[in-house]
Amino acid sequence: MSYLERWWRDASESKRESFINLVNNGQLEIVGGGWVMNDEANSHYFAIIEQMMEGNTWLNDTIGVVPKNSWAIDPFGYSSTMAYLLRRMGFENMLIQRTHYELKKELALQKNLEYIWRQSWDAKETTDIFVHMMPFYSYDVPHTCGPEPAVCCQFDFARMRGFVYELCPWGEHPVETNQQNVEERALKLLDQYKKKSTLYRTNTLLVPLGDDFRYISIDEAEAQFRNYQMLFDYINSNPRLNAEAKFGTLDDYFRTLREEADRINYSRPGEVGSTQLGGFPSLSGDFFTYADRQQDYWSGYYVSRPFFKAVDRVLEHTLRATEMMMAFLLGYCQRSSCEKLPISFSYKLTAARRNLALFQHHDGVTGTAKDHVVEDYGIRMHTSLQDLQIFMSKAIEVLLGIRHEKSDQNPAQFEPAQVRSKYDAQPVHKTISAHEGTAQSVVLFNPLEQTRDEVVMAIVDRPDVTVLDSNWTCVKSQVSPELQHHKSKVFTGRHRVHWKASVPPLGLQVYYIANGFVGCEKAKPAKLRIFTKAKDLPCATPYACSKLEDDTAVIHNRHHTLTFNVDHGLLQKISRDDGSQNDIGEEIGMYSSSESGAYLFKPNGDAEPIVKTGGQLVVSEGPLMQEVFSYPKTVWDKSPISHSTRIYNGDNTIQEFLIEKEYHVELLGGEFNNREVIVRYKTDFDNKGIFYSDLNGFQMSRRETYDKIPLQGNYYPMPSLAFMQAPNGHRFSVHSRQSLGVASLKKGWLEIMLDRRLVRDDGRGLGQGVMDNRPMNVIFHILLESNISSTSNPVSNTHPLSPSLLSNRVGAHLNCPLHAFVAKKPEEVSVQPPPRSFSPLASSLPCDLHIVSFKVPRPAKYSQQPAEDPRFVLILQRWHWDSSYCRKGRAQCLSVVDEPINLFDMFKGLAFLNARATSLNLLHEDTEMLGYTDQGDAAQEGHVLISPMEIQAYKLEVRPHK
Repeated sequence: MSYLERWWRDASESKRESFINLVNNGQLEIVGGGWVMNDEANSHYFAIIEQMMEGNTWLNDTIGVVPKNSWAIDPFGYSSTMAYLLRRMGFENMLIQRTHYELKKELALQKNLEYIWRQSWDAKETTDIFVHMMPFYSYDVPHTCGPEPAVCCQFDFARMRGFVYELCPWGEHPVETNQQNVEERALKLLDQYKKKSTLYRTNTLLVPLGDDFRYISIDEAEAQFRNYQMLFDYINSNPRLNAEAKFGTLDDYFRTLREEADRINYSRPGEVGSTQLGGFPSLSGDFFTYADRQQDYWSGYYVSRPFFKAVDRVLEHTLRATEMMMAFLLGYCQRSSCEKLPISFSYKLTAARRNLALFQHHDGVTGTAKDHVVEDYGIRMHTSLQDLQIFMSKAIEVLLGIRHEKSDQNPAQFEPAQVRSKYDAQPVHKTISAHEGTAQSVVLFNPLEQTRDEVVMAIVDRPDVTVLDSNWTCVKSQVSPELQHHKSKVFTGRHRVHWKASVPPLGLQVYYIANGFVGCEKAKPAKLRIFTKAKDLPCATPYACSKLEDDTAVIHNRHHTLTFNVDHGLLQKISRDDGSQNDIGEEIGMYSSSESGAYLFKPNGDAEPIVKTGGQLVVSEGPLMQEVFSYPKTVWDKSPISHSTRIYNGDNTIQEFLIEKEYHVELLGGEFNNREVIVRYKTDFDNKGIFYSDLNGFQMSRRETYDKIPLQGNYYPMPSLAFMQAPNGHRFSVHSRQSLGVASLKKGWLEIMLDRRLVRDDGRGLGQGVMDNRPMNVIFHILLESNISSTSNPVSNTHPLSPSLLSNRVGAHLNCPLHAFVAKKPEEVSVQPPPRSFSPLASSLPCDLHIVSFKVPRPAKYSQQPAEDPRFVLILQRWHWDSSYCRKGRAQCLSVVDEPINLFDMFKGLAFLNARATSLNLLHEDTEMLGYTDQGDAAQEGHVLISPMEIQAYKLEVRPHK
């Protein structure tokens, strides 16, 4: 729809009218109707819902139609998450194309290219959706009329001489059809149709006719139409041929096919089908990793342009948080004056939604666009990020009651704690300068639905500071030097202050960083231990520094003891409070790959370790955070990577259970050409070659490493999580906040690719390599867990396993971080400000219930919408979690969803009125058609019961309580 919207903007009234007529007559069908045709490997489910909603809403508002057939011919592999989301959006059928050639062969053999796609957890057929998989190499005409491209190419009449397209590479070219040759041509074409039809069960055959950048002139369209009409007329007028051929839309195809399947039973004996549409097998799973020929596996794009894959997710969680603030501003507002700020922002909000949606394109978040297009995506996302942050900076003043009447013109008193100078720069922390006798306020927004106790960090220019909460009470804090990726100058001269914050769900909390506040103890300086081959020991004031003399360095908190090899600066092992110990065997390596490109990963052999002995190591130990920073020695003068490992102390925090790894990667300069950098954890978990990686941050998929396929075929997408499980039930999980690629190439190994720099084009249409690398940081949260009851065996159980409750929460915290804002001006310490916070929820929601979004879909029309038409949307998701892992103790959980929760009691000071369940694109209210069970009218009373794994949307009206 992003293209159609551009055309529509400039189209004349009469053109628009003709267009709507064609659609209404069924002569033109709009399929999918998303803002883009999204990638399915790297895209997060939040952004997929967002881009479908944006496109479908625009389409319905503008043209008045709601699509029911999805068309995704170009994404490089397919995710079952997409099938789930489309079903819950009211789609009935989907069409896909790019799946592994061996898989197409196998499905064709069994006539399973048309099937019912069912989710792995679904026992009640509520997620079933009909799928047509195209059978051949490509979606162009040579590969759609039948099995022989040399023949089919002759029926692509836009390739006749005189048009701009390339001639047929097989040597035989299309010729104009006339009375003399029509019989011979028609029989040749029909022969292809018949051969193709043997791969499917029914007598209804789909033959797409088109390609990239086609139908650019009337003459071209006319050439296709004129020739095909003559061929069809011949076929249809000869009863002996026993065939009928005609033009149609995708909907005509699916309708005809379903009518036939209702009349004739095509089921195979013993086959598991679906009661929703008989005659076809039901299948579960996903279609990664895609190979289109030989050993060409498309696993490179899981990692290409990782910098922008990270920005994508930052924009996503910032948009989610902004939408919530917007909803609160309008929900708590009773007069038009307080509607000014949110409503005046609605234009930029729409732009932000569309910029995020646009990047979900299968050449956007995939990293497979040309440099100047990447730049355009990057600038769009950066602009929107800045717009959203400025709006949030103003919104918090209203929500905290500092100012009631806020118009968009007033400058904000706050600014985001992290800012980006340009679209391709890393975010930089604002330095808080606390002069003697002043305090700087820091406001934290918690976008999650449970109270959040978390060790947080701010950058200060001097170490002698004190942290106070909003009641002006002392808060324990620690200060440590800020470190940077630099061979000799490790210390920046700035300082990090850490303290434990507590922020209410969906709420705001204020803290103060003060200087010269009497009666509170100052931030405790960390102790530093340093290993360096340099003559002088670098040290930062006012810290106590000592030399690291041992071969190993150790840091520990209540739950873990981490041991590092000092010479290499790598994490060797982790011991836990229950006495168990695991080898971690961290290794940083590089693949050399002369044939890889933006799409393909084609390494020359295995990765080689790059870390030599004798780098720099800085260990800092404080009461709240302990860290090992390593700038390793490599064969290059400037190391392409440095990294930190952190553990935290904090009662009631999730952080105390995890290990934080942060890698700074700079694949800059020619010496890294045709290199792909990985981190590999060579653990002692005997995972039997099986691991689990997520699909779109929504569900897990079981992955098994096969010796029979090349290394690159064993790489899988990792949008947010991968884990391995040993036979004793112990788990090793790595959470990420951006999409990357993951593999387990040997027993107990888990490796993740961080970046790739490639000179050559890999021949899939991009026409360039990937050389525009940027410095970037990748953060992982690592979790080691033991089961408390017997768990399922990964080898015999082919179903995916679910994360534990703790693991789900770690992922949510990493992907929905606290948003921090700092005051532009300091306050006097002598005057205590009134305590300020914002706490909209009546209490924390159950731990396995997640608010996907709370928003006002059409803020620009907010004041004009009739009152009975609900103006707010709440989308909830219930996680599925593996109950054989500890629940309450470790995940800091008060409750889980055991019974229906009441929407109407969720918020303080807000009344929720006429709630009704709706589809995920907000366009259908018949929940039975969407596959939801037992919804009924429960939503009317505010009662919501969501089954595990489900996402459920509600439209509702929100008013302040009288």
